[in-house]
Amino acid sequence: MNVKFSHRRNNLFLILGFFFLTNAIVAEFIGAKIFSLEKTIGIAPLNLKIWGDSYNMDMTAGVLLWPFVFILTDIINEYFGPKGVRKLSYIAVLMLVYSFVMVRAAMGLEGADFWQFSAQNLGIKSMTNAFNSVFGQGLMIILGSLVAFLIGQIIDAFVFAQIKKKSQNRFIWLRATGSTVVSQFIDSYVVLVVAFYLGGNYSLKWVLQVGTINYLYKLAMAIILLPLLYFLHHVIDNYLGDKKVNRN
Repeated sequence: MNVKFSHRRNNLFLILGFFFLTNAIVAEFIGAKIFSLEKTIGIAPLNLKIWGDSYNMDMTAGVLLWPFVFILTDIINEYFGPKGVRKLSYIAVLMLVYSFVMVRAAMGLEGADFWQFSAQNLGIKSMTNAFNSVFGQGLMIILGSLVAFLIGQIIDAFVFAQIKKKSQNRFIWLRATGSTVVSQFIDSYVVLVVAFYLGGNYSLKWVLQVGTINYLYKLAMAIILLPLLYFLHHVIDNYLGDKKVNRN
């Protein structure tokens, strides 16, 4: 491995790592917002029938970024193997814990008088309550997110590597989609089971119904984003300039 290639490979890992960590952290914080997909794109409610009940496409805003997190996972796995994915996943979990601790600390600070007064101009009753409502999340939701993220990432890396080995390094779409199908199944349900079934008063049926909606959305996004995955492969191969590199 020549010096130029080694330097570019290290730069690639840093760039992918920064994007990976940023997406993971931001997804956790914007995940406090629940949005309606139908209203966002201007269509009538879908009223999906899941186990006898009707549900609309109401999801956490975190789903905007998670498809990109798993694309980054596949790219990192492709060029740096499961060890690279695990390394970044562990770092991401530590950074998420650190971020939540700092946010909790910020929530405990007393707001300045002029800052509190500015709430009137924004049409809200309390800046402190607004801040805490946006950034504050239940500890079980945080725990569920972290557990689901870590398990999902490790499983994604394992399944990706197995499919890559069995297919003899062919069919990028197969290993990318196959690993996402398995890992997103775990991710979609674990966080809801931990946060709302074990940590709340929600029924297991409700958890499974909402998890199914999130899972279907993530699968659709994984397929839609396949061209982006191929494009990134092309860009990275050109950047590294060595087609014979063993990506394992």
